[in-house]
Amino acid sequence: MKDCTQCIVRNRAICAGLETDELELLGRLGRKQKVSKGQTIFWEGDDIVVVANVIEGVLKVSMSLADGREQIVGIVFSSDFIGRPFGQYSPYSVTALTDAELCIFSRSTFDSFAQQHPELEHKLLRRTLDELDRAHAWMLLLGKKTATERIATLLLEMSVRLGETGCSVDEGVLDAFELPLDRQQIGDVLGLTIETVSRQFSKLKADGVIHLPDRRTVCIRDRARLQDLSAAA
Repeated sequence: MKDCTQCIVRNRAICAGLETDELELLGRLGRKQKVSKGQTIFWEGDDIVVVANVIEGVLKVSMSLADGREQIVGIVFSSDFIGRPFGQYSPYSVTALTDAELCIFSRSTFDSFAQQHPELEHKLLRRTLDELDRAHAWMLLLGKKTATERIATLLLEMSVRLGETGCSVDEGVLDAFELPLDRQQIGDVLGLTIETVSRQFSKLKADGVIHLPDRRTVCIRDRARLQDLSAAA
């Protein structure tokens, strides 16, 4: 590992609260690994042998039924943590949606380090509670929100986690991001058909809320309107 203090997600990752000497020790325990789009890091039901910080890239968290049908249950972004410390088996699969780079640790080694550093254990607890909050919010989205509200909610989250300034249209340079999911995957995440997803994108574009220069790029033209459409509290 290179110097952890130079890591691009240093101030947002789970290890953010560690002191310099603790970071140096943790850095010696880990290694960087590049993964390719489509590569699965964890398989549902397998032993958890590693955990990781996501340095760059976007990954999906999915679960499957006995007949092979897959449900995407979460999206993982840069600075997020994947794996299950203090657990033996993975309840889900984690697969790269884009090329990605991870900071990987042996689970047993990471568990031992966390037990010796209360601040890191506290971060792990916060992470668990944050995931529970997101799960509750997702239950509300799937159970009560309309198709328009679901799409708007997802686009807002993506814009926060992936957004860059660089989409030029008549009104100037807008916040933009590359969708890591295709229309079918968006439908799987949101419980919508691919036809409904496509219609919603077309409507948001026609209403001037977003701009779609190509099939993957989304530019936010009217963030306030998108927030209203998401039915955010």
